[in-house]
Amino acid sequence: MSVQGYRIERDSMGELRVPEDALYGAQTQRAVNNFPVSGEPMPAPFIRALGMVKAACARANRELDGLDPEIADAITAAADAVARNEHDDQFPVDIFQTGSGTSSNMNANEVIAKLAAQRSGVSVHPNDHVNMGQSSNDVIPTAIHVSAALEVHDQLLPALTTLADIIDERSEELAEVTTTGRTHLMDAMPVTLGQELSGWSRQIRSGVARVESALPRLHSLAIGGTAVGTGINAHPNLGERVSTILAESSGIPFQVAANRFEALSSQDTAVELSGQLRTVAVSMMKIANDLRWMNSGPLAGLAEISLPALQPGSSIMPGKVNPVIPESVSMVSAQVMGNDTAISVAGQSGNFQLNVMLPVIAANLLKSIKLLANAARVLGHDAIAGFTVNEANLRDALDRNPILVTALNSVIGYEKGAQIAKQAYQQGRPVIEVAREMTELSEDELQRLLNPRVLAHGGRAE
Repeated sequence: MSVQGYRIERDSMGELRVPEDALYGAQTQRAVNNFPVSGEPMPAPFIRALGMVKAACARANRELDGLDPEIADAITAAADAVARNEHDDQFPVDIFQTGSGTSSNMNANEVIAKLAAQRSGVSVHPNDHVNMGQSSNDVIPTAIHVSAALEVHDQLLPALTTLADIIDERSEELAEVTTTGRTHLMDAMPVTLGQELSGWSRQIRSGVARVESALPRLHSLAIGGTAVGTGINAHPNLGERVSTILAESSGIPFQVAANRFEALSSQDTAVELSGQLRTVAVSMMKIANDLRWMNSGPLAGLAEISLPALQPGSSIMPGKVNPVIPESVSMVSAQVMGNDTAISVAGQSGNFQLNVMLPVIAANLLKSIKLLANAARVLGHDAIAGFTVNEANLRDALDRNPILVTALNSVIGYEKGAQIAKQAYQQGRPVIEVAREMTELSEDELQRLLNPRVLAHGGRAE
């Protein structure tokens, strides 16, 4: 039956209208009606993972003699299409839905059943066939792990590694460029720009290692636990077989969870990964803020570097150019930190045998991964790779840096050094000039002891 662009669908709760051309059915439509909250559906990587899980379950049930081969093959083909994100418009359920993600699981079951029936001509039931041996309670946690693992492997880790490589290239290029170090935002002993950038690189590479440390647990899947972890209504080998199929199709070493009760009732691995993502965000914000300070000016700031000019910076002040990439990266970092808070709160919502904030965990985790990967790309390619160094400004600041007198401590003592630094600062004169007047050190000794390049290497000549 159809009424003005709608058809009538039925489920265990009765009849309701569904858009005539929709692949989904009654349970999905009920969720659409019930949750007009954010207008944001579940992310595409999550839908991809749902399709992969459904395809793997169909293959496994066929191999385990639980599903008719013709039906299994039809489901597999349909689920593969969902995994290729060919039908994302058929997944309208809001992120803020039932806490188990049942609505999204049934959305997938209904879409895949409809596609399978259309393509094969056989009758395919969303629950009895597509959802065979499964529950939302093990499918959704599995899809969270699969989707996050794929995005980390395919997007985040390559992007962070490339960023670190770009920083390393610039660090090597600027290894001999000496600048004023700063602690408390105040002048300190000299460093090279190469040294400064090497710290950034180590932050990013440590972030990669932190994310990688969570992967063994992310590769562990809840599938086969069904409703409460006991595996009711599933073949005892289903979880292991599905995990193997997913590993073979993705190249990621997925394996069945050692304890499905933990896999269903908690989202500790998602919380762990999110915490590592937060640390990466902290590192990237530190780097972005350093770039903003170094680029500040061009007259009243530090003006140590000039970031690539990418767009006009003001609608009222002609000629103004802003550090837009570091600003964007800082906002990404703030968002990831906020996402981590949401995930941490959601992770606490495991009551007995099930966490009941699964969709918001999935959405925020995937958003953080995507944002950090994209931010790492633009930070590397559009900011760090292309900035130029204003060496004249660096030299001028170094010459007038009174803290250089620190290098004389072992020769003239702290108190005398403080007098020299104070006078040099008050008179706006180079330290070496004042030290020449206030000490008996020879010109050669002063030149050797106060050489910024040597001081940047700990006072040791190269």
